Amino acid sequence: MGIIMRFAQHWILLGILLLAFGCKAKAQQFRTHAVKQGETLESVAQQYQVSTQEILRFNKELTPDTALRPNTIIVIPSSGAQPVASGQQQTRVTDTTEIDKPIGFQSHRVRRKETLYSISRRYEVSEDRLKRYNPDLYSGSLQKGMMLRIPRYAPGTSPDPEAGEIELISYKVQPRETRWSIAHKFKITVDSLVKLNPELPDNTSYLAAGQELKLPKPAGSDIMEEAAILYTSFTVPPKQTLYSLSQEYGISREEILRLNPEIVEQGGLKEGMVLRLPEKQPESLPESEYVFYEVRPKQTQYSLTRQLGIGYADLLNANPEIASGLKAGMVLQIPRDKAMNLEVKNDLVLPPFSLKDSINTENIPRVLVLLPFRLDRLDLDDDEGTQKRIEQNNALQYSLGLYSGFLVALDSIAELGVSVDVKTLDTELSTEHVQNLMLREDLGAYSAILGPLSQESIKEVASKASELNVPVVAPLPIGQEIPMENLFYSFTPEARLRTHMLDFVKEQVNDEKILIISDQKNQDAEMQILETFPAATLVELREEEENISLDLEVLVSQLSQEAENWIFVETDDFKIASSVSSILNSANSDTTQIRMLTTHRNKAFENDVISVPHLSKLKFTFPSVTRESTTAAFARRYRRRFSGEPDRYAVRGFDLGMDMLLRLAYDLDLFKVADQIGEVTYTGNKFNYWKGWQTGYYNTASYILMYEDLQIKELKDP
Repeated sequence: MGIIMRFAQHWILLGILLLAFGCKAKAQQFRTHAVKQGETLESVAQQYQVSTQEILRFNKELTPDTALRPNTIIVIPSSGAQPVASGQQQTRVTDTTEIDKPIGFQSHRVRRKETLYSISRRYEVSEDRLKRYNPDLYSGSLQKGMMLRIPRYAPGTSPDPEAGEIELISYKVQPRETRWSIAHKFKITVDSLVKLNPELPDNTSYLAAGQELKLPKPAGSDIMEEAAILYTSFTVPPKQTLYSLSQEYGISREEILRLNPEIVEQGGLKEGMVLRLPEKQPESLPESEYVFYEVRPKQTQYSLTRQLGIGYADLLNANPEIASGLKAGMVLQIPRDKAMNLEVKNDLVLPPFSLKDSINTENIPRVLVLLPFRLDRLDLDDDEGTQKRIEQNNALQYSLGLYSGFLVALDSIAELGVSVDVKTLDTELSTEHVQNLMLREDLGAYSAILGPLSQESIKEVASKASELNVPVVAPLPIGQEIPMENLFYSFTPEARLRTHMLDFVKEQVNDEKILIISDQKNQDAEMQILETFPAATLVELREEEENISLDLEVLVSQLSQEAENWIFVETDDFKIASSVSSILNSANSDTTQIRMLTTHRNKAFENDVISVPHLSKLKFTFPSVTRESTTAAFARRYRRRFSGEPDRYAVRGFDLGMDMLLRLAYDLDLFKVADQIGEVTYTGNKFNYWKGWQTGYYNTASYILMYEDLQIKELKDP
């Protein structure tokens, strides 16, 4: 932390306090109409007293010559008047007759993650009826803690669903489905699908497998469909949550509560409860030889082939129907071997996407930061003593670096128009203190938690937050996996780094000879390299009690003079790393070319005894979570705020903060964003989260770096 000036450290410590901002959110009003037999665009426009041009503007898939299909749902502009005729299908109802009047009201306080749809299902009233008696919902979104008036009706009367009102169902997106294919299946337009699901982002059409949508109930579907579902009994084990149960069985939490009302009656999910649940859905479709792409509006043959990096002949061969032209909404097959450079999730090609350009400034993330600042051990009036303690405490150095970068991220996100509510707490590097903090904090009020650092403290926080389905982001590596589905491992695991490196080398290798030098502690790495390169040559490393040596003559005899020698060095011992790199450098010549690689660049390769000129001459190549360089813009911003240079922890704090805050500004559900957003690159780190099996979300992104000309350069994946 020495590169941050002393008064900057002092300022950061004094600045650990609550940061609060505020803004208001507004929601657009609309209504929809289900087309009846014989209706035309003109008759619908006349019925709602709007022009056909206004309807076309809200339903881009329609044209003036379109013949309206019965049961198709179209969007009616909010500027239009109420329909002249009665009894038609619409989602907003303003008619209030004596029959509809409630006999009284009850109160409901909105809980975290509740939606209008789930509340309407719970009280058996329509969403529009809820809005009628809670007019704030017409101009603002549903917020946690909001108090709603719920109408009650006389026994035997059921005003909902009203005559002709559209009944909505919950639909789970299947693998490889798109907005277009779902809209086509339910006989609605894509615009209507988006209006019925306002939480869908406007800037991307990506749908994640398992995502739930609200859609009109298809004609002819009834309660018999539910009767055909096979149910099973499930006994709740320890630490089971509604979230993990919904993920395991592929149904919503609301549906679990509907099938098992005793959960609410007994105050939550309890160990030993016997629940009624639908039988588990079959595994997702096996990987096919294709991935899939949805054609965007106004896309041409030239722009499409350029974006996908595929020749038109290959595209036509896989999709003969495009011979008659491209149409928005078409779902094309892309040969998997032609899609290696495309961003793909759930077999769907993600279109080009900028997270920074896709934020919703109405989202106000609430973030809890937990780091060990050790304020209980520091005297901030004693500059010299404070500096000494900082230099002697790694956890404090990490915390100050991470937090200083995070503060710069807050400045940057504010300039984008996003308000963030941040609370920072000192964990004092004590698990017991963290436990006490968790008892005092309302964790359900937060969108995400950043920190703490230690494994035991992370486990404690993740456990408490999992009960409320709050994501916890671990800023640094964790010693071992913690079985918590709400935990985000932001530091790419060593196993993933190794896989990335081996995949990279496999794509690059041609006639090169592969050799392996490994110590006893890294036999797993040796075996994985051999699995990837079965013809690799093992170079013996003699390990004795007080001496580890590499026989230069034996090594030279194993080297090729015809092809370049690529040598993996796998060790955690800086003495071995230093000795082997020196020997390889001496053997490297015009006639015997050597390149040194590793699947894990640990502290052994960062020790001061390692010769950087040797590494540079050997073109030492390795995978890395971070890249060494940073952007000039961030460095200037950091110097302006702290009058010092950022270290690597400040860079990581900035990148981690920007990534988390931008994702929350895009959508306050960090879990959903992880499923929807691909790789995003920042100053010195990049993030691409993948959901593990009952063990949280893992960052899978990493760099391949190489020493050359006494500098470290980033290599692009082929």
